Amino acid sequence: MKKHHKFFILPLIALLVFGCGKKEKDEQVTEQRGEQPLAEQGEFKYKVDQFANLQILRYRVPGFEDLSLQQKKLAYYLSQAGLSGRDIIYDQNYRNNLTVRRMIEQIVIHFQGDRESDEFKNFMVFAKEVWFSNGIHHHYSTKKLVPDFSPGYLKNLLENSSEAVFPFNQGERLEDFEERMRPIIFDANVDAKRVNLAGNVDNVKESANNFYRNVSKQEVENFYKKIIDKNDPEPPLYGLNSQLTKENGKLVEKTWKVGGMYSAAIEKIVYWLEKAASVAENVQQKDALEKLTKYYKTGDLKDFDAYNIAWVKDTASVIDITNGFIEVYGDAMGYRGSYESVLSFKDPVASKRMAMLAHDAQWFEDNSPIMDEHKKKEVTGVTYKVITVINEAGDAAPSTPIGINLPNSSWIRKNYGSKSVSLGNILEAYEQASGPGVIDEFGYSQEEKDRVKKYGVLSGDLHTAMHEVIGHASGQLEPGVGTTAETLKNYASALEEGRADLVALYYLMDPKLMELGVMPSLEVGKTEYDSYIRNGLMLQLRRLKEGENIEEAHMRNRQMVAAWVFEKGKKDNVIERVEKDGKTFFVINDYQKLRVLFGELLREVQRVISQGDFKAGKALIENYGVIADQDLMKEVKERYQHLHTAPYSGFIQPKLIPVMENEEIVDVKVEYPMDFVEQMLDYGKDYSFLPNQN
Repeated sequence: MKKHHKFFILPLIALLVFGCGKKEKDEQVTEQRGEQPLAEQGEFKYKVDQFANLQILRYRVPGFEDLSLQQKKLAYYLSQAGLSGRDIIYDQNYRNNLTVRRMIEQIVIHFQGDRESDEFKNFMVFAKEVWFSNGIHHHYSTKKLVPDFSPGYLKNLLENSSEAVFPFNQGERLEDFEERMRPIIFDANVDAKRVNLAGNVDNVKESANNFYRNVSKQEVENFYKKIIDKNDPEPPLYGLNSQLTKENGKLVEKTWKVGGMYSAAIEKIVYWLEKAASVAENVQQKDALEKLTKYYKTGDLKDFDAYNIAWVKDTASVIDITNGFIEVYGDAMGYRGSYESVLSFKDPVASKRMAMLAHDAQWFEDNSPIMDEHKKKEVTGVTYKVITVINEAGDAAPSTPIGINLPNSSWIRKNYGSKSVSLGNILEAYEQASGPGVIDEFGYSQEEKDRVKKYGVLSGDLHTAMHEVIGHASGQLEPGVGTTAETLKNYASALEEGRADLVALYYLMDPKLMELGVMPSLEVGKTEYDSYIRNGLMLQLRRLKEGENIEEAHMRNRQMVAAWVFEKGKKDNVIERVEKDGKTFFVINDYQKLRVLFGELLREVQRVISQGDFKAGKALIENYGVIADQDLMKEVKERYQHLHTAPYSGFIQPKLIPVMENEEIVDVKVEYPMDFVEQMLDYGKDYSFLPNQN
């Protein structure tokens, strides 16, 4: 799976989680950096825009020029394959997104009115928010983005864009189009959340995504209960590549494939994948690309399994791509995968530094505090590498993971292994663009601050690596227990992320990491413990609005872990909440006892997952991971104001430019665009293949 934690140091590594149903993006990437570098290094400008609660960065692709011509061609073809699916993520996120996006594009290009007015500037902020989030719901909170320009101004925008070609329905006039768009754009109560994970609602009906049509949560559960074979040792990822809808009173899966739903975009993806296969680096890579192409053509999830097996086996290729319907965070039910593409090549020097973690994966499994029956007897095929990203698309852009762990199928991971990677140049960009350190504001003691400045980057990298390499690769289900999506439902993602975090936290205070040479002392583990508690109980609250509780799976995971150990350690005062100079701090008084508590919670979370104990899993998340301390949230937000940092970051993508001679590619160059708006308009022009499907 994908998306998970972040921290960076080119000498080491970091990850997020693209694997096993896990994903996390730029959260806390600069929280432990102490003194920060400038936003520019030489002539390369990393930070280029900031608006709302977002900032736009750029990243470099060092080493691309050293690739062979064949590898450069391969990269170019694969980049085009990835971008060709861009429309899909918009439509998956919300049925009206393509219409809204195309309306925005036409206004930005053709509006003839006053572009210096506050109303137009507010419109442009909304436009950039929509592009950033791949739709009209915030990329992280998934709440609807309601613009600051007035509803009446929409008419002005439309009427003063006379050369525009708006996405009208058949027979629709401009005034009809405006009337149709108003509630979609301005009414916060219409399709209010893209993903609603609340425990007391119909998570399907109350989620605005386009994964389901005219069906209820109960109907979805009943549908898959009938078709899932719990005794199948190699089950496909049911529902991963389809929309479930009701037609003539019957539930039907509309498969995303050539000839099916999203065919126009998928045909373009297939075209470029076939060109890529023709210049593959080796037989294994060619086989994997051909199997991915076959899957897109058939839509058969068994073909997707075959592709994943071939992809895992290909460990020799330099160029690699994650492409397809991968992560299920966008589906409250945990079945349907969002389209994404991450194109990269290996950084062999940086990869060597953490290879020992993957090499010793069995030791970590054997010595885990989880129940023996939940331990894998043989941890298979775990690899860990640092990669250099070339470009990203779909759900991976503009907001990106910093690490990837795939595939998500548990039986493939068990029998064939997995790939864990850290996105090295993405982490470098975060590092170079980071503002003033947060540690001076939220660190309690000078000892704690000094430790962060010395070990913060390393501790973050190690947490991410352990989360990805060991955490997501560990544990197993008991015989006959269904998939986590089936058993744990809307709590599955938060529990899985919590499990991986707890594995990392438990071992970060283990001398084994010193023995392996990946950290110099347990002071590194203490640094990460401080950071995790600080973020889980305080810092992440800055992402919420007044009155909100926590709904995003990764935020629930972090607070659940931190709040649980805080409560269970009260008797021994393991973690203490203190006030100093009118400010709140959480201080760890006993790191070894905290490690024991992390181990106890890990054992319980693994039991919940392994046994499919929905009731216990729900209790953990609802009791510890959901309720936000409103007073503390207000304090945190006030303390952040003077730091002038945006809570979320995303990226303009590098552009690959083929150099042609006599209709042949003789070289491929990397261009680094500076203008986010310009890139979004170019993408809308060059990669808009799907009809409006609202």
